[in-house]
Amino acid sequence: MKKYFKNKTVVALLLAAGLTLSSCSRDYLETEPTTSIDYTSAITNLENLTTVLNGMHRNMYVRQNSSQGQNGGTAVLIYMDVMGDDLIFPSTGNGWFVSTLRWLDNNNASSGNVFYPYRFYYGQIANANIIINNADKVEVAGSDIAKRDRVLGEAYAFRAYAYSMLVQIYGKRYVPGSTNSQLGVPLRLDESINPIPRATVEEVYASINSDLEKASSLLNGKARANKSHFDYKVVRGLMARVALTQGRYADAATFANQARQGYTLMDNETYKKGFNNYEVGEWMWGYHIIEEQSDYFGNFMAYMSRNYNSTQIRSAPKVVNKNLYNMFPASDVRTQVIDPTGQHTALALPSNYAKFPYTSQKFLSVSNDKSLGDIPFMRAAEMYLIEAEALARTGQEAASKAVFTILEKNRNPEYTTTTATGAAYIEQIMNSRRLELWGEGFRWLDLKRLALPLDRTGANFVGSVINNLYTVSPTDKRWTWLIPQGEINNSGGVVVQNEL
Repeated sequence: MKKYFKNKTVVALLLAAGLTLSSCSRDYLETEPTTSIDYTSAITNLENLTTVLNGMHRNMYVRQNSSQGQNGGTAVLIYMDVMGDDLIFPSTGNGWFVSTLRWLDNNNASSGNVFYPYRFYYGQIANANIIINNADKVEVAGSDIAKRDRVLGEAYAFRAYAYSMLVQIYGKRYVPGSTNSQLGVPLRLDESINPIPRATVEEVYASINSDLEKASSLLNGKARANKSHFDYKVVRGLMARVALTQGRYADAATFANQARQGYTLMDNETYKKGFNNYEVGEWMWGYHIIEEQSDYFGNFMAYMSRNYNSTQIRSAPKVVNKNLYNMFPASDVRTQVIDPTGQHTALALPSNYAKFPYTSQKFLSVSNDKSLGDIPFMRAAEMYLIEAEALARTGQEAASKAVFTILEKNRNPEYTTTTATGAAYIEQIMNSRRLELWGEGFRWLDLKRLALPLDRTGANFVGSVINNLYTVSPTDKRWTWLIPQGEINNSGGVVVQNEL
């Protein structure tokens, strides 16, 4: 790890500085407000371990490094979509995320944006390790035993999630059926300060799956405070994602089916309300932003909504690939949150908002002057799509279509079960996935896991905005982000850089 993880004093300073344990409101995480907690206090009792966990959850959406564009895990969701082929910037706006969509950050070891996900997820891992390696030392009895198990289970889930993101970004793609001996990322599972080298991609995934199994066991049957926390079904959803990435399709289908049980797909009217309320029955995991914790120009909605009054939204609203839009009928509700004229008449946008064709109003902040809105990290729709894709890729088309039809019929009342088969049918699933999960951080990861090229040709991309980066071969070295140069220089263990 980088040098700031090399002793517990520094870890304590980072915690106190707000990297993970910033103030938490009772309204949000149901914990007493706290400004800091040092390492020694963190491992003293269950309440303090819970504070560590709550801080990790809040860390998923708050500003990092004094940068409004590095707003917790939500910033990485934006990275993963702007690097793809479906989310378009019609102008450079005020510059946020432009170097990322041009694929300049991932190929620059000194870029702050290439360093950001690395630092963020390892910060989360460091704090998960504090919980994992100390929970059994905390004396508990009675009902507190279950509470400790829940905190421990969430820590395992967090560590697995963080490593799953790191290995997909900084390691080469997982190749099903191979040894996957290509280098992944350092695998730090304890609080030691010894330099460690990069583990293989296979080793990282083995650790991820082990952590998820532990989390699943610990959280089974335990209720959570709200949807900002992990529970058994969210962990099964994470297991479905990982299995899909590894090409373990039978497992992916099983886990996705288990994860979505009890969740109801939203109706069409709810779909059009702005994806800003984590109480919607379809949402499985998301973060609720309250006004007292608002970051204004750093919130997710300050970049992804259609209506917030920020320079970025007014000048560079988020546009959908017109080719994707044209694949679906007007009766599909997912096209009804996209305006091919760009006028969005019903929103009554002020005259100083630039209008571009195919802009999306999938995400809406609560008002023009507040960038508030809950942030989706997992929805049941994704589980339907994982299950349908996984079943189709194992030749179980009838079972796949039964699942896929439920989702498609919900989104489009006029939908009838497709007669397509084989690769043509799988392409329909993938296109639905593109439209359904647009803006939620999946497209670049999907392209990488399936070894597909980036192809922005024939769409409505603006050459000057993307620096004429229209295509990237699936074998291009840039699919594997460079390890941050600071890690190479300071860790003492990471000495092998990805291909320059």
